[in-house]
Amino acid sequence: MTTVADRPIPRPGVLDIAPYVPGKSKASGGAKLYKLSSNESPFGASPKAIEAYRACAGGLEFYPDGAATALREAIARQYGLAADRILCSAGSDEALNLIAHAYVGPGDEAIYSEHGFLVYPIAVTAAGGKPIAVKEKTLTADVDAMLAAVTERTRVVFLANPNNPTGTYLPFDEVKRLHRGLPARVLLVLDAAYAEYVRRNDYESGIELVSSSENVVMCRTFSKIYGLAGLRLGWTYGPAAVIDALNRIRGPFNVSVPAIAAGVAAIEDRDFVARAAEHNEAALPALAERLAGLGLTVTPSVGNFILVHFPEQAGRRAPDADAFLQSRGVVVRRMDAYGLPNALRITIGDAEANEMVASTLAEFMK
Repeated sequence: MTTVADRPIPRPGVLDIAPYVPGKSKASGGAKLYKLSSNESPFGASPKAIEAYRACAGGLEFYPDGAATALREAIARQYGLAADRILCSAGSDEALNLIAHAYVGPGDEAIYSEHGFLVYPIAVTAAGGKPIAVKEKTLTADVDAMLAAVTERTRVVFLANPNNPTGTYLPFDEVKRLHRGLPARVLLVLDAAYAEYVRRNDYESGIELVSSSENVVMCRTFSKIYGLAGLRLGWTYGPAAVIDALNRIRGPFNVSVPAIAAGVAAIEDRDFVARAAEHNEAALPALAERLAGLGLTVTPSVGNFILVHFPEQAGRRAPDADAFLQSRGVVVRRMDAYGLPNALRITIGDAEANEMVASTLAEFMK
């Protein structure tokens, strides 16, 4: 009989981590699947990105450029940045994990808002640190509460802005106030995965703050508006010293040849991105209004998704709604893992998908 002593044992804390559970990809019913569980783009990838991806097929035996030079330079041109202060990664998830491993160790703490992205506590715990979830105010990060949670052990503060899954955001003045209140030794990580969707005059993704600070980094992704989630591609802009540290611990070929090529083409196809943003700008409030008209509570969102809260009534709660939607082929995201068991997160889809969600929930709420 095999015992614990007969096999390798993970270090303390690893088996305490709750694995990240992605959105479902299948439903139990319905003639057609409407996958609205992972905040993916209803437009897919730019045709130019797909063409660039396919063009790589004849050279897959070659290693990629370990520095992802072409992609870093394309990003730098797009945003007017210094390419040597950009790190490319296998999705922004990899960058978040690199940050935790570079700056958090045993006995250290990292702060995030209570309904923040689940990767933050996973990355911090995996690095041996202690994640500190800070209470939000009306499902929005609370700057005062986050600053009050800072201790001598705090090394990193993660801020998803806009936040997933709530869709709420902090105005740039509040982000700057958070930064001003942090000790210089604490790294502020601005996770701007949904920045391209935001249409608010008081919002800033973090580029300005990173450019003028030594303890702020901004993480971005190609998984959302660019439609490249399947390629796992992200990037981080930060101070030279931080980027240097992250480059020292990342894998030498962490971004693939097809991902680099598709990423360059995607970021240069500005018309495609603009059309996706325009669709979301119209479709998001329209769907939110329809669901609110059914008596459901919808948290105001600036992302490409909405958080919908259901009545505390038998047969009308979020799990019941989820089962009903699945029976019609509609897959959305349960929020139990985020501490919101009576809410569902619904990605904004194309016109057909949005209509299917609205009409199905109208039937459910009768």
